[in-house]
Amino acid sequence: MLENEFQYYLDHQDELVKLYNGKFLIIKDKKVVAAYDSKDDAYFEGQKNNELGTFLIQYCSPGNMAYTQTFYSLNVAF
Repeated sequence: MLENEFQYYLDHQDELVKLYNGKFLIIKDKKVVAAYDSKDDAYFEGQKNNELGTFLIQYCSPGNMAYTQTFYSLNVAF
């Protein structure tokens, strides 16, 4: 649903980091509409002017650590 907004972030990440490093961005319609210091502020302020599910909140930082996760499981033999 928000693939276009996430792709916008990926395509412009370097320039966005220069402007907003360490901020939580609200991205809608392939543009940054606001930047906040906390994800809670981004969420609560974002929902004031936008319907939930129509905007992306993305932490802005260099590299891929802000949008990837690694999960580990134990390999246990019984």
